[in-house]
Amino acid sequence: MSAAQRSTENAESKLRAQPWWTVEQSGYEKEIRKLEYYWKTMRDEANKILKQNKDRFPLEDEGLLDTGDWRQLTLDQRGQQNKKNCQLVPKTCEIISQFKQATGNIRGQIKFSIMTPGTHVWPHTGPTNCRLRAHLGLSIPKGVEIRVGSETRSWENGKVLIFDDSFDHEVWHRGTESRLILIIDFWHPDLPLWERQSLAPI
Repeated sequence: MSAAQRSTENAESKLRAQPWWTVEQSGYEKEIRKLEYYWKTMRDEANKILKQNKDRFPLEDEGLLDTGDWRQLTLDQRGQQNKKNCQLVPKTCEIISQFKQATGNIRGQIKFSIMTPGTHVWPHTGPTNCRLRAHLGLSIPKGVEIRVGSETRSWENGKVLIFDDSFDHEVWHRGTESRLILIIDFWHPDLPLWERQSLAPI
């Protein structure tokens, strides 16, 4: 592990440790490119629910929010599909169900994330180095940024950012419109099958 990683539930195996990853490095390029291909379908389903009733997206409840409004709609957690929420966005859940390294990840989540202007998320880390986290841009205004480690980047519509959330990361929304992304956790490509099967859920 890198000294910059702050997670506590870590793998026994030696895993590559770097804050940012490319799609090609992820080991799951085919699955991730498919998510990018269908980004408008997923955006439209999420926006439909938000327009009907934004309270279907519960407020963030982990104490990570400094200022603003940050809501999430969980579709899969600890390797279990949220059937109630998937009824709201069936096309999205059908698309992500084909990414088995994500839906079968007992140490991960798949969820929509909506953030309003003026939001700041405190620096924080995920609980484990066993996964990587992908953010698929669905509605990205100007003025939104994410820092992982010492490098800050911005999202793009229809494109995935991949990072290791066991590294310290932080988010700012200095724009004027809401930011919508899909978050997908998937197994670290260096984590062997035997260890994936032996780990406890988080």
